[in-house]
Amino acid sequence: MTAAAVKTTIAQKDGAIGWITFENQARRNAMSLAMWQGLADAVTEFAADPEVRVIVLKGAGDKAFVSGADISEFEEKRSSAETVRAYDEVAHAATEALSEVNKPTIAMIRGYCVGGGVSIALSCDMRIASQGSIFAVPAARLGLGYAFEGVRKLVDVVGPSFAREIFYTARQFSGEEAVTMGLLNRLVPADGLESYVRDYAATIAANAPLTVGSIKTLVAQALKDESERDAQLCRDVVARCFASADYVEGRTAFMEKRKPKFQGR
Repeated sequence: MTAAAVKTTIAQKDGAIGWITFENQARRNAMSLAMWQGLADAVTEFAADPEVRVIVLKGAGDKAFVSGADISEFEEKRSSAETVRAYDEVAHAATEALSEVNKPTIAMIRGYCVGGGVSIALSCDMRIASQGSIFAVPAARLGLGYAFEGVRKLVDVVGPSFAREIFYTARQFSGEEAVTMGLLNRLVPADGLESYVRDYAATIAANAPLTVGSIKTLVAQALKDESERDAQLCRDVVARCFASADYVEGRTAFMEKRKPKFQGR
């Protein structure tokens, strides 16, 4: 099969890092329906694997992270209200799986990150991009309605004023602007992006998984309205850390002046 024919989401494990790669280079890694389903499957696979401590998402090649949806299949798969609803349910399930997985997630962005690419990146915990990357949410240029959940995710990350600017103008903006907006955690030289992300992920993977997971849970709860927060869950994830073997290991390693070896239990 040629690279131009490939439209898939690839899951690969490398030590403690689970890599998810979007492969549709002929269309700048635009997301097909199968790729959305593949994303959900890959996240589920890595969520169940105790060896995987960090999940990193990237686009194949050097042109794009994800350039949006693969419009070439819309006539077949998004041409009626019923098929649009079915398509959107698959895409929504994928981004929800990514948002809710109890492991740290990093979007490694190189090149174009547009539309659905921004949605995927926002569903990750952190976003690290190479210089020269380009961002946009062009819904207003296409006459599309944008679901509340997608708008809320952008507001949570960049705030209401920048969210309005991104949607109202529908323009492309640079990595430097994305940093100013708060969309990116880091902007790094293009030739050092993958090594930077590998080191970043390795730093996280070396920490106590229960503590890291508890912080992901607590941040998610903090973003909810107070009436919707699960106070008992917040207490439980903290208590689980203090009751863990990793807490004993962390204290012992500190006293012995060595690096801890956490097991996630």
